Amino acid sequence: MILILLPIMLQTVSPDSGEAHLRNIRQLTFGGQNAEAYFSRSGRQIIFQRQEADSGCDQEFVMNVDGTGLHRVSSGKGRTTCGYFFDDDRRIFYSTTEHGGAACPPRPDYSKGYVWALYNYDVYVATADGQGASRITTNPGYDAEGTLSPDGKTIVFTSLRNGDLDIYTMDVRGGNLKRLTHTLGYDGGPFFSPDGKQIGYRAYHPQTAADSSDYRALIAQNLVRPVRMDIWVMDADGSNQRQVTSLGGASFAPYFHPDGRRIIFASNYKNPRSRNFDLYLVNADGEGLEQITTNAEFDAFPMFSPDGRQLVWASNRHGKVQGETNIFIADWVEHP
Repeated sequence: MILILLPIMLQTVSPDSGEAHLRNIRQLTFGGQNAEAYFSRSGRQIIFQRQEADSGCDQEFVMNVDGTGLHRVSSGKGRTTCGYFFDDDRRIFYSTTEHGGAACPPRPDYSKGYVWALYNYDVYVATADGQGASRITTNPGYDAEGTLSPDGKTIVFTSLRNGDLDIYTMDVRGGNLKRLTHTLGYDGGPFFSPDGKQIGYRAYHPQTAADSSDYRALIAQNLVRPVRMDIWVMDADGSNQRQVTSLGGASFAPYFHPDGRRIIFASNYKNPRSRNFDLYLVNADGEGLEQITTNAEFDAFPMFSPDGRQLVWASNRHGKVQGETNIFIADWVEHP
């Protein structure tokens, strides 16, 4: 049964000083942990992951772009991540652990430092309201971070199926699997460019024997340490891989600007030990870095609307409790 939640009241908030590209900022969620919000093809809805209070586990939700109509579209079992619309918004796909059991899988052991757990996710497809969910990957390990090509035919995603975190493509039925990256390290968070000819992604490639050993040891425990990452770009077939940023810290969540020549992303490079991530815009050749958000807390997971007029992202700003993450949407001002 799909859980229907009551509509929420839209709230307009002021941009912080220096956020000249953002106008008419609206807060769409209120409380808890909400992240990875992605527009539907029509630009009228947003799918995102939300941590439910009863289970403490992320599930997939959909709402209208004004924050109304909030409802859950995943089963409520296991843990989910990375929802996306496809088939002209008639269907969705997302990753979930529910095939491994209804319980929420345990959090990683933070005694090893700040690590992410590589849960036993597989990719599922369902109707836009969450009905008829079926599994299209059956890899015994991590298959997640999926997004869609502009023509709606190809899913690009991250998988541990060959013993390393690499980027793959497949069709929307789970066939025609192709591995795009082969370098040791974490290649993930991929998004296609507007013309479908390029893929932007985040990557960490260990450069020393000690770093490689540490990385492999964590992977063997289904863990990864995401404290050093940069933005990369490659052609859609995996060729011509090149590094865009060399900032230090963790840069992640790249998304192409509608012009196809720039990339917006999140980074904490100014203070790599902090959770103060901001959004930045950079040319695909690494030049012209520009800071977009200036809030003193977490801002990440940016995505432009299909018409390029709005930006949606997740932020800790205006939280009622420390660490609360909500979804915000703003009008994009190209020339402030």
